[in-house]
Amino acid sequence: MKLVVKNLKKNFEKKEVLKDINFEFEKGKIYGLLGRNGAGKTTFFNCLNEDLPIDSGNFFLEDKEIKKISAEDIGYVLSTPNVPKFLTAREFLKFFIEINKDRIKNEKSIDEYFEFMKIEKEDRDKLLKDYSHGMKNKMQMLVNIIANPSILLFDEPLTSLDIVVQEEMKQMLREIKKDHIIIFSTHIMELALDLCDEIVILNKGVLEKIDKNNLDNDKFKDKIIEALKEE
Repeated sequence: MKLVVKNLKKNFEKKEVLKDINFEFEKGKIYGLLGRNGAGKTTFFNCLNEDLPIDSGNFFLEDKEIKKISAEDIGYVLSTPNVPKFLTAREFLKFFIEINKDRIKNEKSIDEYFEFMKIEKEDRDKLLKDYSHGMKNKMQMLVNIIANPSILLFDEPLTSLDIVVQEEMKQMLREIKKDHIIIFSTHIMELALDLCDEIVILNKGVLEKIDKNNLDNDKFKDKIIEALKEE
């Protein structure tokens, strides 16, 4: 299965943010989407999630047949987590599982989900308004993973997490990647190099894959930096 994007364009008045996006994202890989601040990474995600209308082009899932992407096909983890503050973490998970029961495969117990996301027992019955930014982010990631969409979009999700939790979340993403198309937006090159299977640069409104063939790590970094300087 792959996500195919063809000739995708998005303008804001006279400014071309996404000029001509053509790319194929395959299941089983984590794609690191790198770009300078303001390059259009979040705009690209918002177009895929249909939060923004596109000006032209299209995108679809391709497996044995071509399929138009529906809301259930995409999980979108925002950089600023949005969770119901006056529910406890347990109440939120229970509510989410109940309303999404038909789409959840191999449903587990609520505590098994907490264990998977490494949320401690003493935190499971706290109000979400009392969670730290990083903990709210973990809950947002968890519900998107439970929903089991084909495509997972992560917009700077690990920036607010401490180094131990970052490592836990990176390991979790490596474990689930075989079943998903994962696009991971970040401006931190070291994080992308450590976590991602492929590096993609959003540069001058188009996507460019940075090929690592025949390059050592330092030369690969230099190539990424040169591509970003062209912005």
